[in-house]
Amino acid sequence: MSQAIRRTRAGLKDPKRPSGSFIFLGPSGVGKTELAKTLAEFLFGDETAMISLDMSEYMEKHTVSRLVGSPPGYVGYEEGGQLTEAVRRKPFSVVLFDEIEKAHPDVFNTLLQILEEGRLTDAQGRSVDFRNTVLIMTSNLGTADLRKANIGFSKRDEAVTYERMKEKVNDALKAHFRPEFLNRIDDVIVFHELSKAEVTTIVDLMIKRVGIQLIGLGMGLEVSQEAKYLLADRGYDPTLGARPLRRAIQRLVEDPVSERLLYKEFIAGQTIMVDVAPDPDAPGEQIFTFTGVEGFTPPPIEELAATTGE
Repeated sequence: MSQAIRRTRAGLKDPKRPSGSFIFLGPSGVGKTELAKTLAEFLFGDETAMISLDMSEYMEKHTVSRLVGSPPGYVGYEEGGQLTEAVRRKPFSVVLFDEIEKAHPDVFNTLLQILEEGRLTDAQGRSVDFRNTVLIMTSNLGTADLRKANIGFSKRDEAVTYERMKEKVNDALKAHFRPEFLNRIDDVIVFHELSKAEVTTIVDLMIKRVGIQLIGLGMGLEVSQEAKYLLADRGYDPTLGARPLRRAIQRLVEDPVSERLLYKEFIAGQTIMVDVAPDPDAPGEQIFTFTGVEGFTPPPIEELAATTGE
């Protein structure tokens, strides 16, 4: 993907086609949508420069016209197409087609025109330019094979395993999509299931966001590595991936901290220390502990700006 983006920035891409087109394949909750948001922020300076379309809403033939707008005389004609109008208003954007395998076959005729010509005509006859967009299609096709391949996954044979996984997934793609569609895609990117270390890294990122909110209250937040491991263990689901992590952090960290803040157990000028301890009511289990320690030094403005992306 980075190579396609480099070609675009260097001015070497096909001038008639979108800046890039990719299929993101992998199980739920492994970061496909998050990468699309990050790409939007990197390319266009704002993660809101992403247009997201849930393709499960375009499973029926009569729904396909909503992409370009209703025909003249029909309800919604003046509103424009859900795809074309969004791109017309945000010509520099990442367009995410979520769960593309659920779309009606006629949707791919629309996508073929965009991929080949870099434009699309809406129901009002206006030509919408897609040449400055990056198209990303996510899919769960071949997920079962990915889970099987991930068993015994080790660093030593990581490259070989990834290529084997990609071959299996490509077979699933060829069985589902037409060759003329796949041939116009820049690349297929395969996401394997998250490792424990990767889940812990995601926990770290989410905890930093909580810490930034506490800085606004004049407090700091420090979470021990053991607490991060426990959050990763409690919040990760093999089926749903990292999606339950946010809820786990809300339930296990944010809610207890909020309650203590309301009862004035923590005050400005303190650093809240989050750690783990044996559960006295359940031998062998662990619980989270929260302690307010005097002393808090706000981070430099430059460091805070880098963390928040502002």
